[in-house]
Amino acid sequence: VQLVESGGGLVQAGGSLRLSCSVSGRSFSSYALGWFRQAPGKEREFVAAISWSGDTRVYGDSVKGRFTISKDDRKNTLYLQMESMKREDTGVYYCAAARKVKYALADAGLYDSWGQGTQVTVSS
Repeated sequence: VQLVESGGGLVQAGGSLRLSCSVSGRSFSSYALGWFRQAPGKEREFVAAISWSGDTRVYGDSVKGRFTISKDDRKNTLYLQMESMKREDTGVYYCAAARKVKYALADAGLYDSWGQGTQVTVSS
């Protein structure tokens, strides 16, 4: 499977941005999907994940109440809607897929496919 992120860019603090992740290949609905980010000099951080059914969503503590993960099985696309953005949201955002996994996963090590990343910069 191939994953391609888009929608990154520069946004002011307090603003909004929506990231998309296009997933190629068959059986999109049989993947658990997630978003991670990495800021300069920091380790990769879990942002959000969604189960293959879409019924379960989990979020990292730093984004709860501000970010929303969703997916469209007809378009084979994963989304991350980001609201009330903060400077600390700056980083490269990656989408990830875990094949034939039902659950929403916060552990990066459990994903087997990754996108190339898209840069998000939040200015004050």
